[in-house]
Amino acid sequence: MARYTGPTTRIARKFGEPIYGPDKVFEKRNTPPGQHGLAAKRKKTKEYGTQLKEKQKVKYMYGVLERQFRNTYARASRMKGQTGENLLLLLEARLDNIVYRMGIAPTRAAARQLVLHRHITLDGQVCNIPSASVKPGQSVAVRERSKSLEVIQTSVAAATKYSWIEFDPKTLVGKFLNVPARTEIPENINEQLIVDLYSK
Repeated sequence: MARYTGPTTRIARKFGEPIYGPDKVFEKRNTPPGQHGLAAKRKKTKEYGTQLKEKQKVKYMYGVLERQFRNTYARASRMKGQTGENLLLLLEARLDNIVYRMGIAPTRAAARQLVLHRHITLDGQVCNIPSASVKPGQSVAVRERSKSLEVIQTSVAAATKYSWIEFDPKTLVGKFLNVPARTEIPENINEQLIVDLYSK
């Protein structure tokens, strides 16, 4: 499966929640996509279907493809602690997600594009790998020549602050302070369903 580049509201309607952030179109029409709309909701979903849906939701949310997601899960399962929480923490530590959390980009897809187009530095060095894992203490910043980009300026003005990230909107330099606690991650995710799916 190639990376999804179609309408994001359609995907949000599929999962019944605005997984890409505030969405005016979703608020007006939050029924499942397709000609049957609400009628599709009446069908009973089996346990496997519920688990698969949760995994697909997280994949779309973080913009990760199947192989990469599976590899991230395998890495999480080798770490100490609960596999589900480890999985979310690894996804949160991705460079594109850190750029999004800092408010440099309005969405994770936009953050991914900024990284790919070499607008972001990691510890002073240009990094164009969205999946690069950022470690606590490392700094993430916008390149000097990219600071005037309109998309960055607009996004920073409406940024949400997170306790595990330090960011200076004037210099456009931030730091990943620490790995967030599970309770601090605001997204509606039931990671145990993903663990159950991969444990079969």
